[in-house]
Amino acid sequence: MAPPTPSPSPPDRTLLGRLPLPERSYVAEALRTETVGGVLLLVAAVAALIWANTFGGSYDSVSRFHFGPGFLGLDLSVAHWAADGLLAVFFFVAGVELKRELVAGELRDPKAAALPVVAALCGMAVPALVYTLTVVVGGGSLAGWAVPTATDIAFALAVLAVIGASLPSALRAFLLTLAVVDDLFAILIIAVFFTSDLNFLALGGAVVGLAAFYLLLRFEVRGWYVYVPLALTIWGLMYNSGVHATIAGVAMGLMLRCSRREGEAHSPGEHIEHLVRPVSAGIAVPLFALFAAGVTMSGEALAGVFTRPETLGVVLGLVLGKTFGIFGGTYLAARFTKAELNKDLAWADVLALASLAGIGFTVSLLIGELAFSDDAEMTNEIKAAVLIGSLVSALLACVLLRMRVRRYRALFDAEELDEDGSGVPDVYEQDDPGYHLRMAAIYEEKAAKHRRQAEEARAARNQPDSPA
Repeated sequence: MAPPTPSPSPPDRTLLGRLPLPERSYVAEALRTETVGGVLLLVAAVAALIWANTFGGSYDSVSRFHFGPGFLGLDLSVAHWAADGLLAVFFFVAGVELKRELVAGELRDPKAAALPVVAALCGMAVPALVYTLTVVVGGGSLAGWAVPTATDIAFALAVLAVIGASLPSALRAFLLTLAVVDDLFAILIIAVFFTSDLNFLALGGAVVGLAAFYLLLRFEVRGWYVYVPLALTIWGLMYNSGVHATIAGVAMGLMLRCSRREGEAHSPGEHIEHLVRPVSAGIAVPLFALFAAGVTMSGEALAGVFTRPETLGVVLGLVLGKTFGIFGGTYLAARFTKAELNKDLAWADVLALASLAGIGFTVSLLIGELAFSDDAEMTNEIKAAVLIGSLVSALLACVLLRMRVRRYRALFDAEELDEDGSGVPDVYEQDDPGYHLRMAAIYEEKAAKHRRQAEEARAARNQPDSPA
């Protein structure tokens, strides 16, 4: 008689429970690329700071150098190309990630999606509230309320790589899903609050281009030589429409099919994401950081970060707002859905993860540029505040994560253990009879080996000239 299969606990009853194997594999691959990209992002940010503070004249000259087809309205500076052009690639990947989460990931089930959505919303609302309260008390400008609302997943993963914290898959997946939802709301903020005067002719052209893009996908037309020129055309029209050009990347990413059909190892969206993600993480985002993070960090500028209400609001929003917003949102969502925290984890782990989400770099820098585009001095100080707030959040997260690093490594090693050599971690094979038969054979072979060694040891002890 076959052994009874244990009934799985309801997925909405366990907070940060173990992921299904396919989802775990996807998350591991995605985060591996983002981690490498995060290290490059750190290198680019440091290089920008060194360049701007040692050879500031050349940094400004390169950043402000214009090139591009002026007759198409695209005679842009290098920094502008990085923010509007290269980040469109980043947001394209974000769009694909969001689509996949909606159809095959954590967000496909409304009950399971409630937790990361509520956590992400609270993780954006509370920093905005902290910023608003700070500038109202200090008499500053409310224009930068959205700056501390974003989380930079690549930067966060780079911090994890540096401190060597091998998080369990559930925590890594929660961080990734949180960042995807965070990106969605950041996109909406950019689209709604940072859209300039609209050019309806260009916007109509972009919409027509997106419709053509959608139809080509539905008719399964293949060939990069079709999609790349069309994507560039859509991007150019979107830029000239007054809507931020990165919205074009998101829209195209959301149109890709991310559900697998019978016989498919990967959906088209997953395949394209696999190809484009290294370009985004390894080229687009680091180059943006190189031309966005080059702020002058003089003693006077650093002191100003903690005295001006706008910059202080950004720092407090990232460090305190993000941490308590995400932690509080997660706790409230768990209480109202009656979900129980994974018995292998503690609420201290959620707090550490929430502090890690206070690293707001790429999108925060972008929003800072958009919010204070008419004030170069304030833009520079806001960028300095983003860098300082992200650094403080990273240091806080390092302290909290290091306190539990042994526990994380033990959980991570248990998840990776594959004693039977099947290529599938043992924790996913507990209901497979074949796994237990393979393990029985392994242990029987070990038992036979030890019996032989016992016989040999007994024979050696009975030898007359034996030292024993």
